[in-house]
Amino acid sequence: MNGVNVTALTVFVLFFLLVTVMGFLASRWRKADDALHLDEWGLGGRSFGTWVTWFLLGGDLYTAYTFVAVPAAVYATGAAGFFAVPYTIIAYPLVFLFLPRLWSVSRVHGYVTPADFVRGRYGSKPLSLVVALTGILATMPYIALQLVGIQAVLDVLGVGGGADANWFVKDLPLFIAFGVLAAYTYSSGLRAPALIAFVKDALVYIVIIVAVIYIPIRLGGYGHIFEAAGQKFSASKALTVPENKQWTYATLALGSALALFMYPHSVTGVLASKSRNTVRRNMAIMPAYSLMLGLLALLGFMAIAAGIGKGDKKFNAQLSVPQLFENMFPDWFTGVAFAAIGIGALVPAAIMSIAAANLFTRNVYKEYLKPAATPADETRVAKIASLLVKVGALAFVLTMDKQAAINLQLLGGLWILQTFVSIVGGLFTRWFHHWALFAGWLAGMVYGTWKAYGIASPATKHFGGNAAEIPGIGEIGYIGLTAFVLNLLVAVVLTLVLKAVGAPEGPDETRPGDYSAESGDEELKNAPEPVAAH
Repeated sequence: MNGVNVTALTVFVLFFLLVTVMGFLASRWRKADDALHLDEWGLGGRSFGTWVTWFLLGGDLYTAYTFVAVPAAVYATGAAGFFAVPYTIIAYPLVFLFLPRLWSVSRVHGYVTPADFVRGRYGSKPLSLVVALTGILATMPYIALQLVGIQAVLDVLGVGGGADANWFVKDLPLFIAFGVLAAYTYSSGLRAPALIAFVKDALVYIVIIVAVIYIPIRLGGYGHIFEAAGQKFSASKALTVPENKQWTYATLALGSALALFMYPHSVTGVLASKSRNTVRRNMAIMPAYSLMLGLLALLGFMAIAAGIGKGDKKFNAQLSVPQLFENMFPDWFTGVAFAAIGIGALVPAAIMSIAAANLFTRNVYKEYLKPAATPADETRVAKIASLLVKVGALAFVLTMDKQAAINLQLLGGLWILQTFVSIVGGLFTRWFHHWALFAGWLAGMVYGTWKAYGIASPATKHFGGNAAEIPGIGEIGYIGLTAFVLNLLVAVVLTLVLKAVGAPEGPDETRPGDYSAESGDEELKNAPEPVAAH
């Protein structure tokens, strides 16, 4: 970098201070009836309406890493980088079918995590445990990538003392950002990212709308931008997607769509909604973010047309958008754009750490370590767990190669997809046997991890990609989706076998009416409980 961009840094810091103050004040926003209850700290009191939930989910799903990585993928690979657009378009009609059911049954029974639901539906502690641990495992690298997004901005701003600075000075800004994030999350819980998400999403929309109008004017129009991108990819023979890559593109989009709302932080945003209709309305209006994502992806082509990284074989594509903003915008607006990315890291990182803490507290601590834990105990442990999760993510970023963080995040998508059969299947049927679901999960996890381990890339010997040959078809497809199909097949076949031999099933504490309950249907809790599986 050529030195610190003082104007941009000043604007960035001002916005950072603004959201810091908002984070601490959030504890007084929608003041909790009982601040020592996990429903209040971990789910915001289950009280968020349509607009708060919309901003919360937007801030949760469209992260700083999305802001950096999607255009970076387009910058590096061309049209293949647009896969995130169709996968979000596919996702919302799919989740519209089952998220309202998950919200209803969770509201009736007080479930805080998807693993809570699995425990109640199948009466299986082992199945609930692996769902919880998979969620935590998949979330950790995702949090780390938010810190990677902040680092990309700080690198372009010239903050950190330069390449010759010692490790502490170089990473001091990241330590400060982490400390602030940890403090206000501990204090305010889910209310903090919910309030800050208003600022984050407003900045993101402003920056992208300005960027897709202002930058093309400076570069000579979209015709010139697409021509420059076409020339680059023609020269590298990457413009045309080979036929055998079409399966990869389609299966990656479908698998990612299925996995999106299996992530614990996505479910946390949904369960914080105050009504079933709030969830349905949000699934109807969330595609507005997909439009934003499509415009965001175009920034990758703009970076090519602007000559970002041209001639530098070692240029990090992850810096293409931050560098584009610094080159194209006035310094003050560069600060606004960088603030959008930085705050776009803080919001999802907070929600992810809360979601992981909820899983540990409810499905590990309370289930195995202290069954008699009070709500106050749960809240205390969740706060501590959220801090430890952030510390782990920070240590991961500081001690491991950034490529390792990206590879593990790709693995996270593969892993979290293996919980789909247990969670979504359970929302519609009790037919599956819990040991069959456990075996299916194990088969999907082992197969997917094994196949991913064997993939090399120029940057790494293992976990270098997420696509391999699909057995029986011969096409190259997303490993996570292949593992999911194996998971489902094992669960179906083993369920048939276990039912044939009369293997006992766990009790189901839910009732059919629970899955369509609206807010206020609390009388369902007082109905007689079923005592056996059906």
